[in-house]
Amino acid sequence: MPIKRFGAEKSGAGGQNLPFARAVEAGGWLYVSGQVPMKDGEIVKGSIVEETHLTIQNVLAILEEAGYGLEHVVRVGVWLDDPRDFWSFNGVYKSYFGEHPPARACVQSRMMVDCKVEIDCVAYKGP
Repeated sequence: MPIKRFGAEKSGAGGQNLPFARAVEAGGWLYVSGQVPMKDGEIVKGSIVEETHLTIQNVLAILEEAGYGLEHVVRVGVWLDDPRDFWSFNGVYKSYFGEHPPARACVQSRMMVDCKVEIDCVAYKGP
């Protein structure tokens, strides 16, 4: 079973090489690394609504690059900096995943970068 890595090149703030791939595919499974509201290698600051839209769009871009869609997502992990953002986050999240709700975990956590949300996911597409 071949393993394919997506986006291990310069993808961090300031164009830094990060020590991980944006996604890894193996045996029909796609593991998408945690995404944050980043555009052109820089964190985009905004409200939880704005940051969530951009973060999910980054996840979608990786899924599409690998040939997957939201209908293939089986699990999502979410980290929120502020638990008071939970309901606003959920409203945006539902606008993307409403028709294809995956399993999900959502926790409060301090972020490694200056943002309000981070999202990762696992997708499956059989042969």
